[in-house]
Amino acid sequence: MSITTSDPAAIPLSQALTQAIAKRAAFLKQAETQDTDCYRVFHGTVEGCNGLNIDRYGNAWLIQTFHQSLSDDELADVTEQLTQLADLPVIYNDRSDKNSRVLNRLPEELQSFATSEQQMQENGIQFTSKLRHEGQDPLLFLDMRVGREYVAANSADKSVLNLFSYTCGIGTAAAVGGAKRVVNVDFSSFALAAGRKNAALNQAEDVCEFIQSDAFPALRQLAGLKVGGRRNQKLPSYPKLSATQFDLVFLDPPRYAKSPFGIVDLINDYQSLFKPALLTTKSGGTIVCCNNVAKVDRNAWFDSLVRCVEKQGREVTQHTWLDCHNDFPSFDGNHPLKIVALQLS
Repeated sequence: MSITTSDPAAIPLSQALTQAIAKRAAFLKQAETQDTDCYRVFHGTVEGCNGLNIDRYGNAWLIQTFHQSLSDDELADVTEQLTQLADLPVIYNDRSDKNSRVLNRLPEELQSFATSEQQMQENGIQFTSKLRHEGQDPLLFLDMRVGREYVAANSADKSVLNLFSYTCGIGTAAAVGGAKRVVNVDFSSFALAAGRKNAALNQAEDVCEFIQSDAFPALRQLAGLKVGGRRNQKLPSYPKLSATQFDLVFLDPPRYAKSPFGIVDLINDYQSLFKPALLTTKSGGTIVCCNNVAKVDRNAWFDSLVRCVEKQGREVTQHTWLDCHNDFPSFDGNHPLKIVALQLS
């Protein structure tokens, strides 16, 4: 099925990709000089083919479709263009089914490559890569590069709490940036295992800690609050933690998730996570907040964060917006991923 739209003004996919690569010429040159070999070359939502993303992950190209499958001819055309840019294996993950799981089988040689561990680097920091694994998403979210750069530049001699850490890219960047202690919290043992590999690749094992836990009990304990749960829910066991404050807290929750301890809802209830997270942030410290829901208004969300801080008798003394890099273009500068660093009194 063709991924191009029925709009008569729409351009062919091959032409859209050519234009996208041309727009990134300066970015791609800069990435090479900065020891970065993982980035996006086609962001379909903005660049003409909704639901199609094309990324470089180290020594491979990754094509992903989320709405419609690529036709054989389209895949062949895209593969040719990518290998002209850099002669690397091309992995196509068709995730157009409603559950977003990979549908297509690869030729045996590519399947073996896609399921094997590789490495990539971002600003010289090494990360583990596997383009097909037991999860669904790649092991590093490339649009979060600006967040990792901020943390690496602002972690020297600091304690860092990395919540919803996934494969601990933020925590690894903090360790490389000179943090004295990094605590990564995630519920997935698979993600934390990749996080341990990332720490090892950068000789950061002594700095990084890994806590497998639901975020709600971990965060509430660290904040010195009582652990509770949803009504009529039996609470499973969880690691016991002591109340602790950190110099830098990074909060990057998923859009929506439900557990016996609570509901993550970035549209209707960001505060249920933000309040305890700010309580774990030292006076004079910084909390970095992320919201990846496109329909959440940036200014309204920011105002709600400031109100929540003020209700706790504290103040936002300074704030910095972190905007995604040029390989992730957006409509009118309004990227779905919003990241703001708040310095607190």
